Amino acid sequence: MELRNIAIIAHVDHGKTTLVDAMLKQAKALSRHDEGGERIMDSNDLERERGITILAKNTAVEWGGVKINIVDTPGHADFGGEVERALSMVDGVLLLVDAAEGPMPQTRFVLKKALEAGLKPIVVINKVDKKDARPDAVLNETFDLMAELGATDEQLDFPYLYAVGREGTAWLGETPKPDLTDLFETILKHIPAPQVAEGPFQLRVANLDYSNFLGKIALGKVHRGRVRKHQWVTILGERGARELKVGAVFTHRGLERLEVEEATPGDIVAIAGMEGVEIGDTIAAREAPEALPRLAVDEPTVSITVTPNTSPFAGREGKFVTSRQIRERLLKELETNVALRVIEVTPDTFELHGRGELHLSVLLETMRREGFELSVGQPSVLFKEVEGQIQEPYEYLVVDVPEARFGPVMEALGSRKAQMVHMEQEPGQVRTHPGGAGTPGGRIRAEFTVPARALFGFRTLFLTLTAGEGVMSHNFHAYGPHVGSLETRTTGSAVAMEAGVAYAYSLFRLQERIQFFIEPGTEVYVGMIVGEHVRENDLNVNVNINKKLTNIRAAGSDENIRLIPPRKFTLEEALEFLAPDELLEITPQSLRLRKRVLDPSQRKRAEAV
Repeated sequence: MELRNIAIIAHVDHGKTTLVDAMLKQAKALSRHDEGGERIMDSNDLERERGITILAKNTAVEWGGVKINIVDTPGHADFGGEVERALSMVDGVLLLVDAAEGPMPQTRFVLKKALEAGLKPIVVINKVDKKDARPDAVLNETFDLMAELGATDEQLDFPYLYAVGREGTAWLGETPKPDLTDLFETILKHIPAPQVAEGPFQLRVANLDYSNFLGKIALGKVHRGRVRKHQWVTILGERGARELKVGAVFTHRGLERLEVEEATPGDIVAIAGMEGVEIGDTIAAREAPEALPRLAVDEPTVSITVTPNTSPFAGREGKFVTSRQIRERLLKELETNVALRVIEVTPDTFELHGRGELHLSVLLETMRREGFELSVGQPSVLFKEVEGQIQEPYEYLVVDVPEARFGPVMEALGSRKAQMVHMEQEPGQVRTHPGGAGTPGGRIRAEFTVPARALFGFRTLFLTLTAGEGVMSHNFHAYGPHVGSLETRTTGSAVAMEAGVAYAYSLFRLQERIQFFIEPGTEVYVGMIVGEHVRENDLNVNVNINKKLTNIRAAGSDENIRLIPPRKFTLEEALEFLAPDELLEITPQSLRLRKRVLDPSQRKRAEAV
């Protein structure tokens, strides 16, 4: 059977996984059990909750007698390790771009990787049914972006389609079609069949899986030759060569893995029984043990320190609380997470290096759900020395904000040493408020390069400055000159000075100066951060005071206690809030912010030194 191997790449939330669902359904590649689902490829709980793809996944459909292997890739640059592995298995890409938003930072990231790999793109302008869709302008922006990223003439001569992924339609030209026939036919016409060299079996491991019955499973594209069940093969890795027996060979159809007797050249397959194999290793025929080049993955840019939980509430909620258990889990993660680095600083302290805050926070959230308790410090960027000069990572930031709110955003970014690269204004109608005053209805889209550490904690400020109407997105740009000290947080912490239960009476008295993270009835300990102080300094507060009751009551003497709802953090938001002297306590049920030194008098003594 003929083969085509493609990856679908896009920015977060541009409809990539939804389009894959439609392709699976229209090619009748799903079982009856799966047909009714949405975002079927997002099988991970975190992916479904956040609406993003975290792990690259394989599927396959048949169309016109040709098998099309499809790899659904993450759209976020923090999961670039997944993207790079996925692109190593394919011969072309479907680039999805939102018809309203146009190319965004992660579009730039994944497209750059695809063009560098020499892959032929097919552009799909998705969501053309949106009210603010501008498909022709977005197509021109995509062409300009490809030219800027150094696409060859052949890559720039790409076919393009318009689509509404949610409805399962895509078409060439201006006339809408009722299904995805044009998309499938374009793939068969423009994506080349995999090039297969002559010779014995050879496969580079691009992904790993595990089965309780079959053991470790290696996934990758067969570069040459064939492999059969029970065949002896040689594993060529960083730790030398060794021989293993193939337990089983699987190919993909829909969401299922089908066991086959033999894997054919060019196909994307899964090989069971590969104990000890690592991503990037080569599996080759025993008679011709030749290694393929290992996968090159971009270096980490952000680090975070992980230690066992040492707060007064340690051990209450988690199953795995010791440094040994945390160490074993982190080392296990290294087997499949190629962009992660784990450094043992001390027996109880581990430094994690990753591609970004989201990359590391997804790992921490996963561990939390598995029952781990741990403490983590403030994220920091990884500096490096180039020709005697200290350099730091920069991000490419795109903001899309209402025109009336652009000034405060620009001012905030200016104080964080951001440099504007490009700005364009989208005209809009004047909106008239009930009072009669009109405000410009247009939006401004601006692009910046900004030090990565300047964006820690910026998202919350950005949403405040734009009243929730702004959209921001960023990804790693390059290493550049160190810009010196940066002020990324202008507020202090409200820290509990006594242990006990928080009372509404105490919170009410303090809420003019403090935005609280807790509600009445929350148990607190000394040194726990209970809120954000409006000024720069930290403030020790007692939230455990209740109103003294007497048997004398008078009309109007009792204040009506009305509390402002507390601010609830996600794990990423909590990491962004941290100051250098603070820790985030992560348990299966709770996220608590705390000071490293819990005792107020010891903290004061340390500050005086």
